Amino acid sequence: MTLADRTEILRPLGLTPLLTTAQLMALYGVSNWTVNEWVKAGCPLEQTAMRGRRFDAEKVRAWMAEQAPADAA
Repeated sequence: MTLADRTEILRPLGLTPLLTTAQLMALYGVSNWTVNEWVKAGCPLEQTAMRGRRFDAEKVRAWMAEQAPADAA
């Protein structure tokens, strides 16, 4: 089952699937080092009972938008 499939199943329930570090890396095409740097810089993590870090894709997108430099024009 893909992330898109899980998203479609969970959306009507008001839930979103949490991403693993590997899934976040694949979503943005970045390395593990980059994700670690994002976390150090304040990228939001979700509390879970599972091992490893989990990320809410929407919260990460919002955080990334806040990090983008404002246009000077």
